[in-house]
Amino acid sequence: MSLFRGKAEQKLIDKGLDPARLPPGQYLTEKWPVLQAAGVPRVDLGGWRFRTSGLVEEPLELSFEELRELPATELVCDIHCVTHWSRFDMPWKGVSFREIVRRTRPAPEARYVIAQAEQGYTANLPFEVLDDDDTLVAYEADGEALAAEHGYPVRLLVPKRYFWKSAKWLTGLEFRADDAPGFWEQYGYHNDADPFREERYAF
Repeated sequence: MSLFRGKAEQKLIDKGLDPARLPPGQYLTEKWPVLQAAGVPRVDLGGWRFRTSGLVEEPLELSFEELRELPATELVCDIHCVTHWSRFDMPWKGVSFREIVRRTRPAPEARYVIAQAEQGYTANLPFEVLDDDDTLVAYEADGEALAAEHGYPVRLLVPKRYFWKSAKWLTGLEFRADDAPGFWEQYGYHNDADPFREERYAF
């Protein structure tokens, strides 16, 4: 065990937390650092729409108000950023991915999903990774509406992957038969991004 890992685990034990919750190479913070590839986009809710596309039987096009009218899911989870910070027990609220699936009805061959966001940002994930109880199209965090720098009005939430996969400023989900590298994957980030396997980079 590295000295860094040993100190990180001891801090968790001192707080009464299970060290197994902290992936390799991470440290615990109570803050929510702000990181993005470009500036924070200005989103006009009047023209904003969330869309599903690709291999779906019922393409969705929802305004923000229509999205908020869908059944809501609340959960508490840990999140992990590729830049080494983790935050535990963070509360979220939004529409579950499974609710979106139920309404848009993807074709059986739709094995991958591309999260599409403002400024051309994309993040790719296998359908089976998203198809879980803890995956949301989230519009609240910490009991409040998402701040602009954290993805207002909605972002994807995929706690089981490094946080770049949880695309901010989400505008839609494309269901595909084949995979396609997302924004950061095209710059050498790992395609799978499992924090407990420390899949940060592809090389």
